[in-house]
Amino acid sequence: MKRLMIVPLPWQKRIYQLQQEAPRPKRIICPREVENRPKYYGREFHGIISREQADEILAGVEGAYILRESQRQPGCYTLALRFGNQTLNYRLFYDGKHFVGEKRFESIHDLVTDGLITLYIETKASEYISKMTTNPIYEHIGYATLLREKVSRRLSRTKNESRKASVTSEENTPVEKITSLVRRAALTQNDNHFNYEKAHNFKVHTFRGPHWCEYCANFMWGLIAQGVRCSDCGLNVHKQCSKYVPNDCQPDLKRIKRVYCCDLTTLVKAHNTQRPMVVDSCIREIEARGLKSEGLYRVSGFTEHIEDVKMAFDRDGDKADISASIYPDINIIAGALKLYFRDLPIPVITYDTYSKFIEAAKISNPDERLEAIHEVLMLLPAAHYETLRYLMIHLKKVTLHEKENFMNAENLGIVFGPTLMRPPEDSTLATLNDMRYQKLIVQILIENEDVLF
Repeated sequence: MKRLMIVPLPWQKRIYQLQQEAPRPKRIICPREVENRPKYYGREFHGIISREQADEILAGVEGAYILRESQRQPGCYTLALRFGNQTLNYRLFYDGKHFVGEKRFESIHDLVTDGLITLYIETKASEYISKMTTNPIYEHIGYATLLREKVSRRLSRTKNESRKASVTSEENTPVEKITSLVRRAALTQNDNHFNYEKAHNFKVHTFRGPHWCEYCANFMWGLIAQGVRCSDCGLNVHKQCSKYVPNDCQPDLKRIKRVYCCDLTTLVKAHNTQRPMVVDSCIREIEARGLKSEGLYRVSGFTEHIEDVKMAFDRDGDKADISASIYPDINIIAGALKLYFRDLPIPVITYDTYSKFIEAAKISNPDERLEAIHEVLMLLPAAHYETLRYLMIHLKKVTLHEKENFMNAENLGIVFGPTLMRPPEDSTLATLNDMRYQKLIVQILIENEDVLF
């Protein structure tokens, strides 16, 4: 493994300093008791007054604010805020929290504080903000050897520990936190890493305490919802920076709460495996003792026992015991494998490729149909392609024992068609119309797995 040059993180302080300089909110209390004041507003509510009256009340006090009811639209409320020597008026809403835009606040004071910070920063540094994404640190920064080795040690344990394994922090280490950037650098250089491309799963996040964007190195300003965090790897960036982050998410095991119902690519990258361990474990068990089982994959196992297997994988990961001593009925293991595929949020044959597969199945000429299916297979995400390839090799083995198990490629297509592919829209009619083509696609994949893959 190459050693990375240690370079201090070049966090930019300009935006942070501007937030410290931003005007502080000053609540202007109404000197009289206002009738019919909404219970979620305080004494900063001045009742029905005009814009001109609000301007007079706030004149000369930067950061001052009041709430008023609109003269033109009774029952509608406005935040009047003094900033930049002028009074700004914002339509104010309440649905359990206060808001004038996307962000929602517990109190009016927090809303005004956040608004003043944003207004001040955008006024003082609009040009700077517009250029923040042009020179990112994301691809160029070096990382400390200590951090990289710390993550690499965790990776080396991945195949031997349960899915609950997490990064341990040793006492007396000079570094207390491993950022997602450092994890990404370490994982990228790990020889055993399966480099499937994966987009980040960004969600709006409220950061407690100062935080800097891990893409542009600038401060993430505001009181709440200052940026977005990847729920799979923990990368923290500005919302505007998230558009430029490459599809290189390296999921962290401690963030993956379960095996079933988890995105396929997320799961394999978190566990650093080619395929989901559920697929490998179940197929290995079925091929060891169940290939000649009559009605394999068609006969159902007991639902509660299948749920037990699911819970075992969610709890223990690749240490889950699905041996014959625990589950003598192989149909339980087959059922657990089918359930895993059904529970995927994005099917093995993805929503994006679904219609292309259906159109390919409708081609009457066998050679042209095979070529069309092969072309669509190339559009699948790498982890999905590899999982489908491995499953088809397995199902081909199942058909070789057709005399004992009575399961040929057509029968398996009936079982796995709707399991591996679902229409993007949740339409019963579309599902019924496509069922024969779903069956045909899987049947062709099984019969021609040596050619198609």
